[in-house]
Amino acid sequence: MIVAPPAFVISPDVFPGTGAVALAVVPDGDGWALGPGAADLVDALPGEVDLLALFEESGARAGAGDVTRLTVPGLTIFGVGVGPATADDLRAAGAALARAAVGLDSITSSVQAVADDAGLVQFVAGAVLASFRFSMRTTEQGEPPVRRIVLAGTPAGSAPALARAEVIARASWEARRLATTPSNIKSPVWLADQALDLVKPAGLKTKVWDEAALTKEGFGGILAVGRASATPPRFVRLEYVPRGRKAPHVVLVGKGITFDSGGLSIKPGEAMVTMKRDMTGAAVVAATMGALHAVDCPVRVTGLLPIAENSIGGDALRPGDVITHWGGRTTEVTNTDAEGRLVLADALQYAATTLEPDLLVDVATLTGGIKVALGVNIGGYFATDDAAAARFDEASSASGERLWRMPLSEEYESFLASKVADADNAPGRAPAITAALFLQHFTGGLPWVHLDIASVGDAQRDSGEWTAGPTGFGVRLLLHWLGSPEPMEGVGR
Repeated sequence: MIVAPPAFVISPDVFPGTGAVALAVVPDGDGWALGPGAADLVDALPGEVDLLALFEESGARAGAGDVTRLTVPGLTIFGVGVGPATADDLRAAGAALARAAVGLDSITSSVQAVADDAGLVQFVAGAVLASFRFSMRTTEQGEPPVRRIVLAGTPAGSAPALARAEVIARASWEARRLATTPSNIKSPVWLADQALDLVKPAGLKTKVWDEAALTKEGFGGILAVGRASATPPRFVRLEYVPRGRKAPHVVLVGKGITFDSGGLSIKPGEAMVTMKRDMTGAAVVAATMGALHAVDCPVRVTGLLPIAENSIGGDALRPGDVITHWGGRTTEVTNTDAEGRLVLADALQYAATTLEPDLLVDVATLTGGIKVALGVNIGGYFATDDAAAARFDEASSASGERLWRMPLSEEYESFLASKVADADNAPGRAPAITAALFLQHFTGGLPWVHLDIASVGDAQRDSGEWTAGPTGFGVRLLLHWLGSPEPMEGVGR
């Protein structure tokens, strides 16, 4: 069962009767105070209720995400700490409110009233993503997330900001849904169909290559990775064009491995447990593409999704095989578990040659090496263009999806050498960097950004806006970037 994200309503009333309300708890010197709406709520309570005393007795705190719960006759009151009300604080507050309100049909909140429109976007992201649920139980366990959050103290003029906030948060939700879907359902064909469904409301132009078309056109990497699976590979193209604008062109490529067994270079059993989410890159690109019109993206964007299942069988790709990618470059496969770069290579070369974009971006849960380098809370990225890197740093800060720029160290290029092909797919040293260097050969020298999000592909536990499981990391990042007024400022110049 997939639970829908909460709906948000701006209310002209300060505290309509919902049975549950939430107030911001803000820092006040060395202590705390109640934020907007508190006086109105006090006026509405019976005269004998001393709200401040009750919060004091309950140990109220103003730290971002701290929650104090009170019960007075006919009403449940939550105090939600917002700290200094930074973007991170507001996401934490939204997430904390959503968790506190589990099981409620509706809650009225003035927590977000401490923020401007940009802060409202963060608050909504936290509340939506912390409400994420995915279950295939025949009988549901636990209480459902809150169905509706009424935003008191938020002016009617913030309605456009709220609409944008919901679009971004729900797109991230959709990427999580796709990444969480079990692989016995999530075949390459299913994922391709889901991508088309996500962009259909926006009227995007689409094209899908089946295995016959992939063979005819020479997509050797996608075919090689997917050939042992009972479900054949697919390649999807999605096209967004802003109305009435001659605009720069961005291509987004998302790795779509619907399950990664490692192939004949088989993974240990425990390492396969999370591999249903190895198509997160494709999910992120598809969900982003479906939301571009709603954030009024000013540039042309093409999404490419190379989709395959890396399975084991009599026709499986073997260590030592040499494959020919789209465009003719060859790769010696020394490790079939380094398969993501093989499908990305086809898509990147196709994009560089046939689309000639102003910027290439790929998104992939690609290497364990990035997790070793950065841990599990920060994604890595590589860039050949400093202006593009600056735009991604800005989007990372704005969205809360944290990135760290990694070096494209040319001195490691020799590690890719093969005696029988143009490159070895798995040198075994400096794994995140050599994977990026491998892909760079397929970018045609165009400005390029490579996001390796294997480090942040899963949340280990409920924390902040994340619930445990696949994260869909990258959607908010891309939409904050592509929905900005000048996403390509300075790129390639």
